[in-house]
Amino acid sequence: MKISALVLTVIGGVAAGLLIAWLTQSDAVKPLEGPESEAFAKIGDPRPEFVHAGVNGELWRASDFDGRAMLVNFWATWCAPCVREMPLLQATAEKYPEDLRVVGIAVDEPGAVDEFVEQLGISYPILIGTSDVRETQRRYGNPDGMLPYSVLVDARGIIRWRHLGELDAPILDKALGPFVHTSEDQ
Repeated sequence: MKISALVLTVIGGVAAGLLIAWLTQSDAVKPLEGPESEAFAKIGDPRPEFVHAGVNGELWRASDFDGRAMLVNFWATWCAPCVREMPLLQATAEKYPEDLRVVGIAVDEPGAVDEFVEQLGISYPILIGTSDVRETQRRYGNPDGMLPYSVLVDARGIIRWRHLGELDAPILDKALGPFVHTSEDQ
């Protein structure tokens, strides 16, 4: 009897997790409506500025990445979908080094992030914070602070795409297409 209750609980948890994953697999975040939407950048708006510390303590600004497309990925070490998409983000950063800057912004504690990034072999810039990162995330169009959340900014600093939920290669390739040069372009 106890085993069947445990099995039902596990099945229910997995089903709930799959439902949440399915619901968050949209191509873009739905736009906000009403007066509160003015506080958040929308697709077509200039990217908001930010200043956050990196894993080595250095300060990074959004303007440090100007001049090429920037994929900003908000994540946390405790967020399973965030962790799953990090190898894809690393591969993307390596694939388009001349066209794209991948920037991870962790809503987390520095000690946890530093060790975590080292274990995964992440080489793209990782910035860290808590309430300041939540504010940046809000200003980039995610007022509820859900994770993972990614924003594509073009080389001129204009927001071109937003995505709430785990990224996969087809979603990312489609979004990046107009902003990166592939081997077929050369």
